[in-house]
Amino acid sequence: MPRAVYQYTLTILEKVSFDPKLFIKELKKAETSLLPHEKLELRIWLKNFLAQKPVLKKYLSQQYIENDLTI
Repeated sequence: MPRAVYQYTLTILEKVSFDPKLFIKELKKAETSLLPHEKLELRIWLKNFLAQKPVLKKYLSQQYIENDLTI
């Protein structure tokens, strides 16, 4: 079951990647619903995903600095 939550999280993040604010909102949800090892996997996935989305990457970098997001 936890694996299903991880896969669902990735699906949602991909679908909302058009809106940086919504993407961050979903990242915050993921932080509360994923297991510790899944959070590590999410960080790896996020690094690869953001390589393809420079605008989203720039926005996320600013948000990490301003709001101290933990993922």
